[in-house]
Amino acid sequence: MTQKTQDPILTQLKRICGQLDGVTKMYDDERACIDIVRQIVAVRSSLGRVARDLLTNEATSCRKDDRTEDLDAVLKEIFRY
Repeated sequence: MTQKTQDPILTQLKRICGQLDGVTKMYDDERACIDIVRQIVAVRSSLGRVARDLLTNEATSCRKDDRTEDLDAVLKEIFRY
């Protein structure tokens, strides 16, 4: 991957770090519990999307390389999410 190409997974992970920093600040500022929990749910959802994207990319790679055993394992993980 060249430096000019942005990695969407890395971009999303950095965004999640920002969200988590926001949650920490909200807690530190003693914001309403429900607001903090909503942000935690949003972070968890974002992490789930990253996990699915990573597994989807791996499944695509397995299929291209004809690694059927690996593909079966990856598909089982995808369906867990």
